[in-house]
Amino acid sequence: MQLIRDIYARKGAAGRPVISFEFFPPKTDEGDRNLLEKTIPALLEARPDYCSVTYGAGGSTRDKTLMIVERIQRERSLTTLAHLTCVNHTREQVGTLLDRIQSLGCRNILALRGDPPDGGPFKPTPGGFEYAAELVAFTRERGDEFSIGVAGFPEGHIACAGGKLADWGHLKHKIEAGADFVITQLFFDNADFLALRDYLVKAGVKVPVVPGMIAILSASQIKRFTQICGARLPQALAARLEQLEHDDAAAAEFGIEYATRQCEELLREGVPGFHFYTLNKSRSTLQVLRNLGLA
Repeated sequence: MQLIRDIYARKGAAGRPVISFEFFPPKTDEGDRNLLEKTIPALLEARPDYCSVTYGAGGSTRDKTLMIVERIQRERSLTTLAHLTCVNHTREQVGTLLDRIQSLGCRNILALRGDPPDGGPFKPTPGGFEYAAELVAFTRERGDEFSIGVAGFPEGHIACAGGKLADWGHLKHKIEAGADFVITQLFFDNADFLALRDYLVKAGVKVPVVPGMIAILSASQIKRFTQICGARLPQALAARLEQLEHDDAAAAEFGIEYATRQCEELLREGVPGFHFYTLNKSRSTLQVLRNLGLA
């Protein structure tokens, strides 16, 4: 499988956006079948460059995450990015996991601090890592056998008491530790993403900074998501979602329209690609890409 840093380099040189999707490990066997036999085959219409598979809070989905990574690569020949967190892992355990990931033919990881399983404040595991930058540096010590991505937060991480500029400084440290690319948290005001990108460019960062996009599926769902991750709903968007609170079908159509407009502006701004949070669904993401002429 390809290294994701090479994908960005190759398509960037050709002036073409990289398209990628994120999935989460389902909780049931039926969910597994739907993801692997319906959602992913449908999304392959868009000819994605890679996909990612999340890692539950505290590593709770570790084995299933790796199962899905292996099956996507083996059955669909699609380069896959495995999420890896610091939570509940010693350095030795992380080293073992990296060996296991590599043995599955996966050469790409997204290095994250991660969320504790109890939803409380993060506490480093004795013998482990306190910051994602340490996980990046540890992985980079293995040489170039992995391409390493990290997360960026256009509005600042919800747990960063110092505000978004302090958080953006932490992101710069992760890049300096050896990250090859950045994927951002979802956002609904492109000005937030562009401010982060411009900050990094002025700081001398040259790696791709990739906007994380989502097509809203329902008003209630996106409100929950934004409360958890700290993303802001602009006033006009929030007002429209209030009107659509009891009509998920209309909210989904509006979500496609809104995401399309966001992506159109970001393409004009020269972004290196889009990473879509699919929520293990295909229709809305595919329609956005069709609207953009990218599917």
